[in-house]
Amino acid sequence: MTMTTAPLELTPETIPTVTVPPGPTRGFLKRFRLGRNVLNIVMALIAALWLLPSFSMLVISFRQAGLFEQSGWWNVFVHISQLTLTNYKQLFSGGVGSTVPSGMAAGGALDSVRTSLEITVPATLLVVIVSAMAAYSLVFGRWKGRNTVFLTCVGLMVVPLQVAILPVVQGFHSLGNLTGWNPYGTIEGVVIFHVAFGLPFGIFLMRNFYLGIPKDLIEAGRVDGAGEFTLFRRVVVPIGVAAAASLAIFQFIWTWNDLLVALVILGADPHVPITLFIYGQERTLAANFWIISTGSMVSIIIPLAVFLGFQRYFVRGMLAGAVK
Repeated sequence: MTMTTAPLELTPETIPTVTVPPGPTRGFLKRFRLGRNVLNIVMALIAALWLLPSFSMLVISFRQAGLFEQSGWWNVFVHISQLTLTNYKQLFSGGVGSTVPSGMAAGGALDSVRTSLEITVPATLLVVIVSAMAAYSLVFGRWKGRNTVFLTCVGLMVVPLQVAILPVVQGFHSLGNLTGWNPYGTIEGVVIFHVAFGLPFGIFLMRNFYLGIPKDLIEAGRVDGAGEFTLFRRVVVPIGVAAAASLAIFQFIWTWNDLLVALVILGADPHVPITLFIYGQERTLAANFWIISTGSMVSIIIPLAVFLGFQRYFVRGMLAGAVK
């Protein structure tokens, strides 16, 4: 006699429910997600506080000059009609009172922007070109003493600019006595100073980047009969675009924002950079604060455009030599 068993039918009532307690990983992920949201909020608040002075300066530059002494800049959110382009028109066209020259006249706003470009562009190009050539020689050259020269460049990076500016001025005067050409009081003198102080960092940055280029690539080019300048121009320069762009951003911003070097070396030259133009208006702060805010916004536009134009190379250039 055989017994048959009916098959067990699975229904929602017969399926047991199993409750899995939350593990430590799931709880950690929830806490991590909550902590990340709090961190994002805190960072957003810090960024807002950091940008608040610049934003207030931007709003003041678009308000009428007489409103500065009457109410705060935040009143523009209630009275939108206060916004105007009059400040920029008067700053560029000139003729504002008796303290601000016309736009392209010596000491005017547009003339100051042009003078800043005449100083910054040559200083940036020379630093990038000379640093790239020097770094190529330090990495791929075949001469003794390369490490000593590099350590000297690293040591020069810690020399304060304020300590060296007076000896440089004395050196300019000595050069004038010997050759008849004195760079003091000229734009060329300011460019020479910025190039001299930008080269140590430029050589340091470019050398670290070039160390990542395989030397076998250079040796193969030498075997094929390529000269050093050909190897530098056709092999090394295309590879080092990221480092060169990062160096150009640093040098451009440092030179553009300089005040002390231009103030000391230019002397009585009527053509001054934009930083000296803004500095000259601070002597009558109450009367010309709108000029300071408007000129500051103008001085921000060009370096900001340079940074945005080369930002894709910035991170790669700054990480030069960090990963092997």
